[in-house]
Amino acid sequence: MTRIFLHPLPIRIWHWVNALAFIILILTGAQIKLGNAIHFFSFQTAVKIHSWLGWLLVFNYFIWVIYYFSTGNIKIYIPPLHRPVEFAKKALRQAKFYGWGIMVGDENPHHSTFENKFNPMQQVSYLMIMVALIPLQLITGMLLWDPKLFEPVVNLAGGLQIIDLIHVFLWIFFSAFIIVHFYLATLGHTPMAHITAMFTGYEELHDDHGHGHGESHEHGHEEHSESHAQDKSHSH
Repeated sequence: MTRIFLHPLPIRIWHWVNALAFIILILTGAQIKLGNAIHFFSFQTAVKIHSWLGWLLVFNYFIWVIYYFSTGNIKIYIPPLHRPVEFAKKALRQAKFYGWGIMVGDENPHHSTFENKFNPMQQVSYLMIMVALIPLQLITGMLLWDPKLFEPVVNLAGGLQIIDLIHVFLWIFFSAFIIVHFYLATLGHTPMAHITAMFTGYEELHDDHGHGHGESHEHGHEEHSESHAQDKSHSH
């Protein structure tokens, strides 16, 4: 068994703060919107928790931005669109694996490394989420938090109903995303392999690791690469 270093400490902290905050925000958002049907919290408590965690997510998002841009690792999110045909072929191959190959035990076509963590489908989806959907969710949340303070922006966006509609749509999207993300995270060589890696930073590789979903594993990467990847993550 070998190990590969994939997740630096700042990203592990960011990931778990983000995950926990999103789950609680989804629950409090449901309480705020569907108060007659569910009773997780009182309305006042739900609003208070939702507001505080919303600001925590704003702060946490800037941690992500500062880390990835200051280290140059933001490149792992950028699809190589200067090679569109090659990228499209890899994306189709990955889609085929997700749609069929994973169920029949085929090898994952993507082999993650510290510098190439995401497969083509992950690059596109995570880039869209991180540079568009999360900022949009945070901005609409801020506008709903204090419409009077941000009244010019609220009016420019078409009013509170439009902003609320966008915020609720993204609430539904992220609720579904968390379920899918958790499912994919259980598809390593053991159900906890990828989840454990997000705590420790290291992905353990086994002889049969080719059947995982590719979020955080690599073929044939030797143990000595751990220190190299760690040094690289702190040298920028």
